[in-house]
Amino acid sequence: MFKRIVKRDGKIVKFDPEKITDAIAKAGLVTEEFKADRAKALTEKVLKRAEEEITARTPNVEQIQDLVEEVLMESKFKKTAREYIRYRQERSRRREAKSDLMQIYRTISHADASEDSDVKRSNANVDGNSAMGKMLQFGAEGSKVFAKSLMLRPDIALAHDNGDIHIHDLDFYATGTLTCCQSDPFVLFENGGFNTGHGHLRTPNSIGSYGALAAILLQANQNEQHGGQSIPNFDYAMAPGVNKSFRKALKRNLGKYNKFVGKKLDLEIKDTYEYGDDKKLEKAKWPKEAIEASNEDVERETFQAMEGFIHNLNTMHSRAGAQVPFTSINFGTDTTPAGRLVSKYLLEATENGLGKGETPIFPISIFKVKEGVNYNPEDPNYDLFKKSMEVSSKRLFPNFCFIDAPYNLKYYKKGDYRTEIATMGCRTRVFASVFPESDGIVTGRGNLSFTTVNLVRIGIHHGICLGERKEADWQGFYKELDEKMDLVKDELLERFEFQANQHVRNFPFLMGQGNWFGSEKLGWDDTLREVIKHGTLSIGFIGLAETLVAMTGKHHGEDEDSRDLGLDIVAHMREKCDQYCKKYKLNFSLLATPAEGIAGRFTKIDRKEFGVIPGVTDREFYTNSFHVPVYYPISAFEKIEIEAPYHNLCNAGHITYIELDGDPSQNIAAFEAVIRKMHDEGIGYGSVNHPVDRDPVCGFSGIITGDRCPHCGRLEGDLPFEKVCNCAKGE
Repeated sequence: MFKRIVKRDGKIVKFDPEKITDAIAKAGLVTEEFKADRAKALTEKVLKRAEEEITARTPNVEQIQDLVEEVLMESKFKKTAREYIRYRQERSRRREAKSDLMQIYRTISHADASEDSDVKRSNANVDGNSAMGKMLQFGAEGSKVFAKSLMLRPDIALAHDNGDIHIHDLDFYATGTLTCCQSDPFVLFENGGFNTGHGHLRTPNSIGSYGALAAILLQANQNEQHGGQSIPNFDYAMAPGVNKSFRKALKRNLGKYNKFVGKKLDLEIKDTYEYGDDKKLEKAKWPKEAIEASNEDVERETFQAMEGFIHNLNTMHSRAGAQVPFTSINFGTDTTPAGRLVSKYLLEATENGLGKGETPIFPISIFKVKEGVNYNPEDPNYDLFKKSMEVSSKRLFPNFCFIDAPYNLKYYKKGDYRTEIATMGCRTRVFASVFPESDGIVTGRGNLSFTTVNLVRIGIHHGICLGERKEADWQGFYKELDEKMDLVKDELLERFEFQANQHVRNFPFLMGQGNWFGSEKLGWDDTLREVIKHGTLSIGFIGLAETLVAMTGKHHGEDEDSRDLGLDIVAHMREKCDQYCKKYKLNFSLLATPAEGIAGRFTKIDRKEFGVIPGVTDREFYTNSFHVPVYYPISAFEKIEIEAPYHNLCNAGHITYIELDGDPSQNIAAFEAVIRKMHDEGIGYGSVNHPVDRDPVCGFSGIITGDRCPHCGRLEGDLPFEKVCNCAKGE
């Protein structure tokens, strides 16, 4: 009999037959096919066969385990044999995961974020070179391994690893966090303030405080979620701060007036007095000079508040100091003088840029477009719509959200900002609900989690691109698509169950301060099921263009038939999501997944398996969601017409980008024509990309007209101005 055995790490240790008996006994215990005495008899058979078949004096662990499998398979205990094989495979998967994790840790520790390292660049919002950034990545990668090894079903973990699906934010799986939330500052500001966990912040009393607390709100919520943060009603929410500052300024200026002219005007300023309320102010018969001075004061303070808000969101950190909060704000529809002032100066602060003139990446600002409010020249906020396009032509933001799109307009109630569509991050949309109380409400709700299907791989399997068939196998395509969607549905439900069993105390700000829809009714130790059901579970897809090329040879931008086929595919996915809604009474929805890192990950995996396929795997990234490929020459209007129908189908989120050459700020009429085309075609969320210049000396980023930097005045010389990409736009 053998005296020693070689372990997997190469170490030679004493050979102990009892370990074989223990392993067989454990498998038999699980299946209940036999007890320990039978395990000993089976071990004897393994040892006898080992003596007969293994010629080496010192066998390795794998050789012995192979013999155990053979003996069990030849016995009548087939269930135990399968359990032993499953257990062995699971142990092997965990060992490989640990080995891979150590290699990833080595990369995090030693590689530079600028190098070609997917790990170091997995989150553009994290400084992968900083100490805290590395610490966050260490935790994230370890958490992924834990989730895949101990939480996910093995077939789901395998599907993620081999690129059939992509589970977004897998590193946060084990924390039970939700993705994102559309926070309503009214809820937190006007009911006595809020507590961030490190102290109570009372109700703000000036627009400066409103702006500062709005940034803190977003930062605090980011620390308890793994996705982006949004304020869907920014102008409405900040307007009370403008009015409070106006009343303070009016009292102060009336006091100065009394002192200067020797009068004793009443200094009691009622809460009903608001900025721009000319009729009420005239009725009070206050001096015109005091009112004008108060207007000037509050306008200056509002601009400073908006400038401070933008600067805060580009400098303040969340999640252990490793990243700035991923934030979005929606505005443009409050027609009160105070709300209009907020929108006006938010746009001006965005246009001015940061300290060195840099284009601010955050917040992602979204201008809400609505006929009767800001779309037509006679509308009260039309001037803000015009200004928003001027700013976007220079700074890439704001983007544009269209309330009049039919699937958004059906929820709209005039005067109720909760029913105005708003978006988060690159495109996330949470609006419809299977629960009447939250149906058509944006505030207090968000996405719970989302997972993306590799649509391109299914197309490769069943299309003509490999030359294995002359016609696409559409029956096989839809069969595999349904299988992958069912797998994703199961994964989302499992994740939902884990999230639903978390407690309010696990999310002291998001839930404890009543920020999430309905959470104000919960106690500290309550679980979350009854409130997170108002969020969404999203199934995404990537690379529709490459999928169509794989199936037919042409994408939807170049062929009418492919255009119809693309809509059929996405409509089928939406129908499946709607079926899940009815069956499980949860808000399943279809997401037009942004490119980000996932498109490159899928492409690398598929290229390794299938090789370079022209039009499919021959580029570094699959095309963003349903988009016509950016490299394909097409007019802006035609691109809008092709992509518009997908917005109605992708109810979890969507966006259409239009690429403009040159400096669009020199042709605002053309810029406006694009935005109006989006509106008229039923686009839900749109954006215009264009080249942005950067001065490598002073750091200015924006439009540089001519050869002189508008920030530092430097003439272009030995260090030429650079063209930078639109990374913040998610393309």
